[in-house]
Amino acid sequence: MTTARTPTRNRGNRRAEILDAAARLFASRGFHGVSIEDIGAAVGVSGPALYRHFAGKEALLAELLLDVSSRLRESAAAVVTSAATPASSAETLNALLDVQITFALEQPALITVHDRELGNVPEPHRRRIRRLQRLYVEEWVTVLAELHPACPAARLRAATHAVFGLLNSTPHSAGELPARDMRPLLRAMARAAIDAAVNAR
Repeated sequence: MTTARTPTRNRGNRRAEILDAAARLFASRGFHGVSIEDIGAAVGVSGPALYRHFAGKEALLAELLLDVSSRLRESAAAVVTSAATPASSAETLNALLDVQITFALEQPALITVHDRELGNVPEPHRRRIRRLQRLYVEEWVTVLAELHPACPAARLRAATHAVFGLLNSTPHSAGELPARDMRPLLRAMARAAIDAAVNAR
């Protein structure tokens, strides 16, 4: 049986604590509204002490978005490569949905930061983030193509991006429903969106 890995980082180190605190602060105040001192205070260290871990605020933002993009892509690749047979594509799609839904429910701050602040990530880090995201999308397209071989890849790719947009709406719906109710709701809506996309004429 294909199993989705939750795309979470190891929280047992100071760098992870700093990244988590930065994500919360950037999401609530914006990149330019947060100082190194603010991030340091959130994890109980002086601002200058953060420079032992990161070269500066832009480097911290870059690692934050590189880290989550890498974890999502690795989780999806693990799901796809562990599929027993091509006939298990429906199960694999369910596992991919679990990966994205878990991320959307557990990391809404990262979604907000990515949407608002990617432009503040220096090159070439921004190119690396975009490449990881493209690879993540292609994992989905591979599975969807097995399920819907007559559907053009471009349509499957567009459908995948649309599903991400739906699932990544969680920063706007936070608190409306508990996670135990949001998870099946998001799954049902995502499946309906995929079906609509591949069957649209």
